[in-house]
Amino acid sequence: MTPSTQHTAPSLGQTIRSLRQSHALSLTQLASLANCSKAYISAIETNKLRNPPRPHIITAIETALNLTPRTLQKLADWQSTPPPIRSDIQDLIAQLRNSPRRSDGSINLDALHNAPNLAHLLTPSSANIKPLPVINSRIPVINKVAAGYPSDFTDLDFPARIADEYITAPDVDDPDAFAARVVGKSMLPQYIQGDIIVFSPALEPTPGADCYVRILPDHQTTFKRIYPEPDDHIRLQPLNTDFPSQTLPLDQIAGLYPAILKIQPIDTPQPR
Repeated sequence: MTPSTQHTAPSLGQTIRSLRQSHALSLTQLASLANCSKAYISAIETNKLRNPPRPHIITAIETALNLTPRTLQKLADWQSTPPPIRSDIQDLIAQLRNSPRRSDGSINLDALHNAPNLAHLLTPSSANIKPLPVINSRIPVINKVAAGYPSDFTDLDFPARIADEYITAPDVDDPDAFAARVVGKSMLPQYIQGDIIVFSPALEPTPGADCYVRILPDHQTTFKRIYPEPDDHIRLQPLNTDFPSQTLPLDQIAGLYPAILKIQPIDTPQPR
């Protein structure tokens, strides 16, 4: 990227904080206007959420701040775009601005050939050509996830994708995939203590998915099967009938990351 195109846009959280302060609103006031918790607004502003807020939360914040619809959603979409694609788009915009127009006044799209991550836009698709499977050889294992009541989360203060231990797994094409060891018995018999579960933040959780769940305000975590409930609530359902379910409002959920792979030691005794 050339110096002229290097630009870091404010994050979604920074933008919301700046707008909130310009409207002389406290965290509590904005949370009330947006119909969510103060802790959730704080997590957004400090960029502690792994994924951007759900669209209905962003829409509520836009309304509370008197913004044009999709003002913040566009920023959230941009923030969710992979960095290599963002870099190519920024370079492409700069090239197009500096490129002379064609005789008919249209934009010369030859600059697309210099954007490798966008080259597929110029390549006709072929239904019988499939991408090769991806092998993710460095999936970090981030301590543990409680298959029981929520427990305090810890990633040992490592930066994203950094850990003391890694595993390898085939066909995992999410660069933010992570793994955790199961502790507890609430997900018996399908998951037992010691299993390593790989989770994918890139996947949208669906009803009945087994998910790594981060819960506000203290970012506690648990491993449960999830089901949407009325009035923007989520039911966290154990598989072990000895454990009760838990239903929480959606604005208390900081993250739902679907499980995509189970790795089980061969010497682990199976439950009877």
